Amino acid sequence: MSMSRREFLQVLAAAAAAGLALDSRSVLAGKLPEGFYDAPPAGNVSFLHITDSHAQLLPIWFREPNVNLGVGPMSGKVPHLVGHAFLKHYGLKPGTAEAHAFTYLDFVEAAKVYGKVGGFAHLKTLVDRVRASRPGALLLDGGDTWQGSATSLWTKAQDMVDACILLGVNVMTPHWEATFGAERVMEVVNKDFARAGVDFVAQNIVTADFGDQVFNPYVLKEINGVTVAVIGQAFPYTPIANPSYLIPDWSYGIREDSMQKWVNEARAKGAKVVVVVSHNGMDVDLKMASRVSGIDAIFGGHTHDGVYQPVPVKRPDGGVCLVTNAGSNGKFLGVMDFDVRDGKIKGWKYRLLPVFSNFLPADPKMEALIKKIRAPYEAKLNEVLAVTDELLYRRGNFNGTWDQLICDALMEVKGADAAFSPGFRWGTTILPGEPITFERVMDQTAITYPYSTLTPMTGETIKTIMEDVCDNLFNPDPYYQQGGDMVRVGGIEYTIAPNAKMGDRIRDLRIGGKPVDPNKTYKVAGWAPVAPGASGQPIWEVVAEYLRAKKVIKGIKLNTPKIVGVPKNDPGIAL
Repeated sequence: MSMSRREFLQVLAAAAAAGLALDSRSVLAGKLPEGFYDAPPAGNVSFLHITDSHAQLLPIWFREPNVNLGVGPMSGKVPHLVGHAFLKHYGLKPGTAEAHAFTYLDFVEAAKVYGKVGGFAHLKTLVDRVRASRPGALLLDGGDTWQGSATSLWTKAQDMVDACILLGVNVMTPHWEATFGAERVMEVVNKDFARAGVDFVAQNIVTADFGDQVFNPYVLKEINGVTVAVIGQAFPYTPIANPSYLIPDWSYGIREDSMQKWVNEARAKGAKVVVVVSHNGMDVDLKMASRVSGIDAIFGGHTHDGVYQPVPVKRPDGGVCLVTNAGSNGKFLGVMDFDVRDGKIKGWKYRLLPVFSNFLPADPKMEALIKKIRAPYEAKLNEVLAVTDELLYRRGNFNGTWDQLICDALMEVKGADAAFSPGFRWGTTILPGEPITFERVMDQTAITYPYSTLTPMTGETIKTIMEDVCDNLFNPDPYYQQGGDMVRVGGIEYTIAPNAKMGDRIRDLRIGGKPVDPNKTYKVAGWAPVAPGASGQPIWEVVAEYLRAKKVIKGIKLNTPKIVGVPKNDPGIAL
């Protein structure tokens, strides 16, 4: 992004008015603080980590959440910290580049100053720069890489497969990858990845009949003479959260016992460092780390948490497991260095580096690949559907303006009393005043089961659905959490008690301002049905139709619930 000097001074003035304490010397010089990307190695065994890229090949805007509640033992703890509470916990200053990268604070003003984030051409430059001083470093991909954009959907993920091979990914584990179907996943693994030497590992995916491993559970590698093991942990609830008919012969689960078995086997084969590349979600990883012996680090994903430093967890064997999570959308690169001597880890250092595309030159080869990938689709991607006066974002436990827009579109186009939209955490951000292109709509909706629906539901059914989704998010036992956010609603008002028991979290449920009648039937619009045999207009067509008619999006009213039973000073909420 470039701007004139006049525009730049206007941004600084707006930022100052908003109380944003920008580092003016760095900004005026067009630079990040000196040494921002200096990452000298601090050991002889290094791992780089990306996760939840969601097929975003180009730089994007991405706003972090202002609501990320923890329940039970995770209340008020990492990763459930937002805004100023996050900065205070890690000793970061407001108004800095890191404050912008890791929090939602002053998002619009800071975004205009620091520019977009991510982009595989810029990520490639950073990966290569960090690797240059770390011979043998392994790049781990935590999954949710092949899904989340139009080009990924239209190429059946070939764009991301090719980009990840060029990026230099060594080991990968999956989640949304499975939504392309088992046959397509196996085609990539057995052809593209096999030729490129990429290991696809998942200890917790077994055949539904005899329980045989579908993929290798782990891989052994040598880094500077040290044997290391990387174990894969796929998203345990894939057949529940996504259509099971796409992977009918695969069985998932957390499989804690088999994780311990593979850790023990890797140690027996000489592994001095054992790490897990995981798509559990961070709360699940924290619990697993406390229950499985012998894991030195978990490089986690799924919940999109940008965690500034690892959380050390005491293992049953008395050792320590470092649990990390590296954000989403190509926005961060995790760098973990271990100092391994005499077969033991003597020390470690970790950095989660934000990928500011304005301050990292684009790698020419990756840039050329991305241009080639996008060329056949540019006209469709760049179609302007409307302009937004609102900040459009998705991330947050209960709602986002993008989600509300989708719900509003469903209700109007389908003629519904109410609408449900899945609590997906992927999806890019649009700044006020920017056009809403078809590509940006696809960033929110690009899935292989995009059907929109209109279903008659009783009030009792509506409450049951909301209670069920709520338990997936707020069950106090992390092993029963599925890692998304609360279902987004249109036309529905409600109170939520996250810490209450199952069946009593959703209260004062209203549609059209009136209490929901358990026996009355309502017309409810939705999309992304996981049951087989579904059909309907793709959700992106519904949203595009709505946007073309509106032309300008403004005055979005969020159906955000009233939250009760949560401490007023909870560091996971800032409304």
